[in-house]
Amino acid sequence: MAAPLPPLKPIPIKERLSVVFIEKGELDVLDGALVVVDVTGIRTQIPVGGIACVMLEPGTRVSHRAAALAARVGTLLVWVGEAGVRLYSSGQPGGARADRLLYQARLALDDNLRLKVVRKMYAIRFGEEPPARRSVEQLRGIEGARVRRSYQLLAQKYGVKWSGRDYDQHDWDASDIANRCLSAATSCLYGVTEAAVLAAGYAPAVGFIHTGKPLSFVYDVADVYKFETVVPVAFKVASAPVGNVERAVRLACRDVFRQTRLLERIIPDIETMLAAGEISPPAAPDDAVGPAIPNPESVGDAGHRS
Repeated sequence: MAAPLPPLKPIPIKERLSVVFIEKGELDVLDGALVVVDVTGIRTQIPVGGIACVMLEPGTRVSHRAAALAARVGTLLVWVGEAGVRLYSSGQPGGARADRLLYQARLALDDNLRLKVVRKMYAIRFGEEPPARRSVEQLRGIEGARVRRSYQLLAQKYGVKWSGRDYDQHDWDASDIANRCLSAATSCLYGVTEAAVLAAGYAPAVGFIHTGKPLSFVYDVADVYKFETVVPVAFKVASAPVGNVERAVRLACRDVFRQTRLLERIIPDIETMLAAGEISPPAAPDDAVGPAIPNPESVGDAGHRS
């Protein structure tokens, strides 16, 4: 039986690179490091502990040791379709904290508390308080109208032909360039957001605006940043498409994540959104296993100081 691996000290998520895409290679561990081996045998080392999310495209094989190492250092592995369209599954680094899950579920299951959280999400996203005396469903409708208008304005700004958000994840080439760019961009944002949600110890499926989907809470949180980060990137790339537009979108998203310091902001913002429910999260038992990375309390403090 192999000796147990020594403990690793994960890098806080706010200090990591956002996302890396890998295609047509074998992900393995050699000499304790994560490497990608291509068909010619060339090895490329991946600094897995310094990355929030690794997107695995078709043609990629992952060894058990590689998946285990990613989990130990708190890096999310996401299996995606060609060009980054999310189709498959994701790993979960570490384990969720029961106290955080119960807190999140209590907020989501109480109609009044849920509405308070939704209103806070709306306020952070649009920079203004939502209309008074509106239900979650009504706020969702108002939000949808604003989103459609924002798409139209960005399309006009960048001179992109736009007839609405329309795509088929099973037929990538059927979409126009603008929709392909948007799908690639939001895939990047969802991967990074899911890594942060899991790192903080919450459940991706327990949403407040979005419900009934495996990533409902991820969509809730990602939408707060979408028009600040990846949507303008997508329209900019679509306005002057050259070569592989999906790759251009990914590179631009990586840059905008760094410029906006997104990974520093997500977890503190999640805590702010949930705190709007006006109930305190339960204290974890002394023997509780903490989240994979980072400790939500310490990151929240650091995030508010930044």
